[in-house]
Amino acid sequence: MELPDFDAMNSTLETAVADYPVCQAWREGAEDSVFQLANIFLVLGFMGGSGLYGLLYMLTLLTLGFFCATVWSWEDACTTDGFLWNFALFGVCVGQLVHVSYRLRIVTFDKEFQELYNCMFKKLGVSLSHFGKVVACCDGDLQTLEKDHCFAMEGKTAIEKLSVLLSGRMVVTVNGEFLHYIYPFQFLDSPEWDSLRPSEEGVFQVTLRAESRCRYVAWRRKKLYLLFAKHRYIAKVFALVVRNDIAEKLFSLNDKAFDSSGHRYDLRLPSYCHVPKPDLDKSDALLHVPVQPAAK
Repeated sequence: MELPDFDAMNSTLETAVADYPVCQAWREGAEDSVFQLANIFLVLGFMGGSGLYGLLYMLTLLTLGFFCATVWSWEDACTTDGFLWNFALFGVCVGQLVHVSYRLRIVTFDKEFQELYNCMFKKLGVSLSHFGKVVACCDGDLQTLEKDHCFAMEGKTAIEKLSVLLSGRMVVTVNGEFLHYIYPFQFLDSPEWDSLRPSEEGVFQVTLRAESRCRYVAWRRKKLYLLFAKHRYIAKVFALVVRNDIAEKLFSLNDKAFDSSGHRYDLRLPSYCHVPKPDLDKSDALLHVPVQPAAK
């Protein structure tokens, strides 16, 4: 049995190792300033916060960092793959930066829509991009109603839109009796909107008449429900502002619930109802408990 030639094996191993040189000693000096600047930008970029502005901050610094890394790797002929990777990441960051900047672009609206945003939607944290979708849903149209003209007639006008008063004042009546006023940046038909499902139809149970020249914005029910189906966030915002408007109207009726004939109206129902005001004199008689004579 012949023994293996260990000398030949060692020479083969030495040849293989020679093809892949290793670092014999650490460099005496550090890398150039471009390399250091690239890593500083990357460290600062990964410290970005949340939200669109945090994303904009992070992508800006990452873009600068990968750009400096691309320049540094281009100067070294032995780092072709490093150059390609850095350049690819630089391109991705540039694309994301452009996309985020587009989402944060300054959106301008007409004066009335800007006031509507400031009064109703800004305090809820709704972004201008989301509000732009709300404005686009009504095609940016504003409606005008002259003095003493009716927005809705009791028992006649169909419930087919949701509207917000922007200027002027409207009065709400039922059976000719005053119910309450509607002021700017309040919904005109929030109780009617909330009382119907998307597939249901109905008519107004109150009359809305303009006491002065009024301006309002209106969204068609079908278009608004399509917007809600695409953007659940907008649907939740509208559900909040509509129900808050209904609550404010109900609280405003506390001191005006009884009319001259002693009837009370209730806006919480799809159709109004009235309850007779109790007669306090008769109620005292009902509350009287007869005293039984003492037993002998």
